Amino acid sequence: MEQMLIVLTNLPDHASAERLAAALIADRAAACVNILAECRSVYRWNGAVEQANEVPLLIKTTPAAYPRVEQTIRELHPYELPEIVAVPVVAGLPAYLAWVAQETNLTTP
Repeated sequence: MEQMLIVLTNLPDHASAERLAAALIADRAAACVNILAECRSVYRWNGAVEQANEVPLLIKTTPAAYPRVEQTIRELHPYELPEIVAVPVVAGLPAYLAWVAQETNLTTP
């Protein structure tokens, strides 16, 4: 079974989410990026409770491509400390997992 990760991050608006998603796909760092509906985040930052509207992304990638995902997020994300959390996929449709691996393989034409 091909290995797959789902990387989670949140952006402050749809425009920055679209830019990041496009860059990840163009670089073949991700096979697919879901841009979800805006949500409300509540968190503690620098000792204060904050709230913000954010746009979540679900980034489908592989362990081999993860460093490119992280680098791209760090370069394009407007936050001082962006959320970058990779969750391993323990099972999935084999054909879909193979597709993710193929799309993130830099040697694939």
